[in-house]
Amino acid sequence: MQKSSTCSFMYGELTDKKTIEKVRQTFDNYESNCFEVLLYKKNRTPVWFYMQIAPIRNEHEKVVLFLCTFKDITLFKQPIEDDSTKGWTKFARLTRALTNSRSVLQQLTPMNKTEVVHKHSRLAEVLQLGSDILPQYKQEAPKTPPHIILHYCAFKTTWDWVILILTFYTAIMVPYNVSFKTKQNNIAWLVLDSVVDVIFLVDIVLNFHTTFVGPGGEVISDPKLIRMNYLKTWFVIDLLSCLPYDIINAFENVDEGISSLFSSLKVVRLLRLGRVARKLDHYLEYGAAVLVLLVCVFGLVAHWLACIWYSIGDYEVIDEVTNTIQIDSWLYQLALSIGTPYRYNTSAGIWEGGPSKDSLYVSSLYFTMTSLTTIGFGNIAPTTDVEKMFSVAMMMVGSLLYATIFGNVTTIFQQMYANTNRYHEMLNNVRDFLKLYQVPKGLSERVMDYIVSTWSMSKGIDTEKVLSICPKDMRADICVHLNRKVFNEHPAFRLASDGCLRALAVEFQTIHCAPGDLIYHAGESVDALCFVVSGSLEVIQDDEVVAILGKGDVFGDIFWKETTLAHACANVRALTYCDLHIIKREALLKVLDFYTAFANSFSRNLTLTCNLRKRGWFSMANAL
Repeated sequence: MQKSSTCSFMYGELTDKKTIEKVRQTFDNYESNCFEVLLYKKNRTPVWFYMQIAPIRNEHEKVVLFLCTFKDITLFKQPIEDDSTKGWTKFARLTRALTNSRSVLQQLTPMNKTEVVHKHSRLAEVLQLGSDILPQYKQEAPKTPPHIILHYCAFKTTWDWVILILTFYTAIMVPYNVSFKTKQNNIAWLVLDSVVDVIFLVDIVLNFHTTFVGPGGEVISDPKLIRMNYLKTWFVIDLLSCLPYDIINAFENVDEGISSLFSSLKVVRLLRLGRVARKLDHYLEYGAAVLVLLVCVFGLVAHWLACIWYSIGDYEVIDEVTNTIQIDSWLYQLALSIGTPYRYNTSAGIWEGGPSKDSLYVSSLYFTMTSLTTIGFGNIAPTTDVEKMFSVAMMMVGSLLYATIFGNVTTIFQQMYANTNRYHEMLNNVRDFLKLYQVPKGLSERVMDYIVSTWSMSKGIDTEKVLSICPKDMRADICVHLNRKVFNEHPAFRLASDGCLRALAVEFQTIHCAPGDLIYHAGESVDALCFVVSGSLEVIQDDEVVAILGKGDVFGDIFWKETTLAHACANVRALTYCDLHIIKREALLKVLDFYTAFANSFSRNLTLTCNLRKRGWFSMANAL
């Protein structure tokens, strides 16, 4: 550890000068490299070494040390045919000949860090110097093969949101186009649907090149495993939902039956909703997200049922066998009520008139919404047997949806206002307590003021309960963060090691004081050291204010220099709302006993603004 990493103390007269210079440059440039170098032992015996150098980087990408690996290859550097090789097997001679080859050694020389980590060579295998013994001691993004996309990268996240938006577009427009028979030769609709189909086809291609999380929680980036996983799961559904069903209908000479079939097959595109199911688990923990999702589901179901309701009316309004109008159909009754009745065109031999498609859709959606919410005004009502059967089924679905959605809404709102309810329950309990025991008015006001102010600052969060859930290491990290103002502002903690700060942090407590609260009464034991983080306090001796304490001040007792507990010589009272970080005497002494080096620094650098052990003693530098 006291010698140079270049091993210059082992160089000799036969050590290659060029190799020495390359080793020096490797260290100077913080590079990874490997060499075949001749070094000398203490007795000046020459030894050939295969030397590998790897820089070790920390989380800030800074090289903090080098890992040098040496393997004795003297045996392999001897000539193949000599006295020392008699009795050798052919495999041993072949191995030595292989390692003696310069071309093979050059394969080991890394061009960059990636090759050092991943590239295996035959010589490295012979010498057991694979990449597994040259770890990168730092956190870094997983290396993926070419053309493989990480499933959590920014591009993939943006792309998934685009796919979700187009999925909802498909879920809305496909039932509408199928039910209301929008013209397939409409260029605008055809182009838009074709663009959407192309985007979903591109999504299939991307899914063949996107990593996924394996059963053990690992990120799978092997292209073969990715393809097999996608083929076994969502590929068939995604492919069926992306077929261009509109293309065939675009041709005018297509048989009407085939055209109707492909128009119906467009409903298969609703399988794209499977993409929504893949993303739900990311948002189900958020109450607001669940509420929005439930509302969207309710509206989407109402839209689908409205399309089916119109299709039933459109099928029954005209009897194609007798070519007569069915006056009991809800479409006929709607046409009469809004003044757009159906009429028969004798010259063309077809029925014309009736409400517009926009009016028909709005009326259908209005009926399904009133049925799903169990309101049902009756101005649009089923009259035929088929319409009544559909209405019964819709009411059954609606009752389940209504109970599920609005039951969840109640639960979500209860969760959202759980803290508020707990707050009001606590206030009622405190008021009942103060009234039952007839607490004086002044003290009652102080109690209520303290509770309200403390809740407004902590939001009802139980810090101790949260910390008890976390493991020991994480709890210490959180405590260091919570007490960072004390550690950063006071010079007594500057020389503390990380372990010492963590040990101190878990012993600190944070208390909130309201105006008028007494932190210490004269005569009581001083068993804690208090650091003022915010607010103002006054020190009172013999009814006289002798000091005003503020942010950055410290009061208590010098436990580490005394063997007995002190009696407080003054009252310490809060003038404003204060935050104090305190540490108990026993906890502080325990840490100081273990970290003796820190104890000396702490005792030397910590200055008490007010020492409650000594009457009339306080620091004029910090008093006002």
